[in-house]
Amino acid sequence: MSTAMSAALVSAAGEPNLLYSDVEDDLRASVRELLTDRCTPAGVLARLDLDPPHDLDLWRSLGGLGLAGLLVPEAAGGAGGTAREAAVVLEELGRFVAPVPYLSSAVTAAAALLACPDGAPSLAEDLAGTASGETIAVLAVPASWTATDPFPGALPGAARLEGDGLRGRVTSVMDAEAAGLLLVPAGRGGVPVLVAVPAGGDRLRITPRTSLDTTRRISDVELDGQGGAGAARVLAVGEAAEQAVSKALWTAAGLLASEQLGVAEWCLQTTVDYVRQRRQFARPVGSFQALKHRLADLWAGIGQARTAARYAADCLARGAPDTPVAVAMAQSMCSEVAVLAAEECIQLHGGIGMTWEHPAHLYLKRARSSHVALGTPGRHRADLARLVDLPPPG
Repeated sequence: MSTAMSAALVSAAGEPNLLYSDVEDDLRASVRELLTDRCTPAGVLARLDLDPPHDLDLWRSLGGLGLAGLLVPEAAGGAGGTAREAAVVLEELGRFVAPVPYLSSAVTAAAALLACPDGAPSLAEDLAGTASGETIAVLAVPASWTATDPFPGALPGAARLEGDGLRGRVTSVMDAEAAGLLLVPAGRGGVPVLVAVPAGGDRLRITPRTSLDTTRRISDVELDGQGGAGAARVLAVGEAAEQAVSKALWTAAGLLASEQLGVAEWCLQTTVDYVRQRRQFARPVGSFQALKHRLADLWAGIGQARTAARYAADCLARGAPDTPVAVAMAQSMCSEVAVLAAEECIQLHGGIGMTWEHPAHLYLKRARSSHVALGTPGRHRADLARLVDLPPPG
């Protein structure tokens, strides 16, 4: 994004302040201190062989700090923060590739629950449990689904609600293995519904799939008429269900950009530190002009990505009309910058960057999996063109 484009966006949005506030800086320092102590690269690498790989002790620590409930109002048991604060947390989680279901539960599922009409069965309990981190809630949609796709429960073969039980199958759901509560978009007699169902029922099966990023695995969820103690609860019906799912997916895509920013920043900083001390021909390899140019280009790209991610988070925090445009722009940019940064990190580390013991591959896998999560950059560019009335090429 050019300086002129940035200025135009800021002006059109009422001149929001995209700089980090003192509160956000303090929040970042607290989260980074926790993750530095509890989420080392060696620790994340060691968890890759565990089943499931989620660090639930770290998740409980994040919940104890109130971070799982940043998007939830205080009256509903949350911390009463905004998407701006959640974005700061996600930057740090991306910087450490933390194996916790923060994006799935504290962002996506929380946003869906907040968008449900008041008075839905046990909605207050679901929100409070999600905000405290005691309940890991997951929106059961395919990982690549976007807010502009059709309502998932309206498609052939999708989950359907029959009586108090759900039947059907949802593929490629992020973090389903860690879930205690599933929010399932379904159909009931042709009407969209959003249904909550406990994830531990006897007639609900969660089958892990081979995942590129094993710190954020995907699974298939099969529902076979679960009822009784695991009876499905309808949270929203019709247009309200569609809006709840759409709101959740816009929020998730917008804040995923901040996590991708954190991934890219770690890759750049780690690479700069390495080429400063790695010597060849009696001089640091970082002094070679070709490498300087590559790193300078990456630094500039990350700066542009930061602007886009911050603007998306600010629009989400304010509920700005420009939010879909900001989210599509942030995802178009941050997804590709994160992948480029991870690839450069591995290449410029040379042989050590290709080893299993070095954490660089964790960042490449997170960047690559996030590249397709919640919509590819190409899909978001197509949405962006439609949102700003750009005619198709040709």
